[in-house]
Amino acid sequence: MPLIFDIRHFALDDGPGIRSTVFMKGCPLSCAWCHNPESISPAAEIAFYEDRCIGCGSCREVCPEGAISMRPEGGRVIRDKCTACGACCEECPSTALSAIGSYYHIDLLVETLLKERIFYETSGGGVTFSGGEPTLSMDYVGTVMQRLKEEGVHVAIQTSGMFNLEEFNEKLLPYIDLIFFDLKLIDSDRHREFTGRDNSLILETFTYLAENAPVPVVPRIPLIPGITATRQNLADIADFLKNTGCLTATLLPYNPGGIPKARALGRTPHPALPSRMISIGEEEELNAFFQGRFLNVLFS
Repeated sequence: MPLIFDIRHFALDDGPGIRSTVFMKGCPLSCAWCHNPESISPAAEIAFYEDRCIGCGSCREVCPEGAISMRPEGGRVIRDKCTACGACCEECPSTALSAIGSYYHIDLLVETLLKERIFYETSGGGVTFSGGEPTLSMDYVGTVMQRLKEEGVHVAIQTSGMFNLEEFNEKLLPYIDLIFFDLKLIDSDRHREFTGRDNSLILETFTYLAENAPVPVVPRIPLIPGITATRQNLADIADFLKNTGCLTATLLPYNPGGIPKARALGRTPHPALPSRMISIGEEEELNAFFQGRFLNVLFS
């Protein structure tokens, strides 16, 4: 059974209407700018926010593995000893420690999501599966999707496109109403540098779905200053999309909120990752440039 690290209720940015967004743990990519770095590993994790630590030592006293050390300025999680049992999080009085990842039996998850049915129905909303990469758990996610569709709930998915297409077509696509498909970098070397993987499968999968999927496929491009938010990359993506017949895309402004979360998990942010949000002026310029290349309406 896969881990879920968050269920966001009353979401307004993950598809039409009011939605519940299910964030799955585990992703085949390791994007340098990931806003949800806690989603990359499929395993349970402990996040430690050092600025909240009051140095009380409660966590060290209950840790069965001795994975907490105390210093004058506060605590520290020894990652290679930590089993993410969560005992330290339960005792921490300052929320400096947080357990990332919970198991939901399928019945419980469906029951939890259907509690918001009235909001889905009145707003034209539904449920969105995100992550991480929800296609890493196709049997689990597909069963939940099927149960939701039987209840008349609109289902969307956010995906990186790094999955087995035959399995996706069999287990997920019959229950999906909308696909948000991330496209980051066209140049394969830069894609590997900043995500850890080649993009050939991603581009092949998008082309197939754009040409054959019976539901809308909406490409989403994150605007990362100096990385994806360049004229060359946006021009390459626009040309690629036009070749697939797709003439609508979403540009996503970069938010550096993933940087402190990555540090809380003991990871060092990529040195090329900007610590600032993209400016309104930059965003407007790139929107205009991309729309000019795209020759159609752009939703951003």
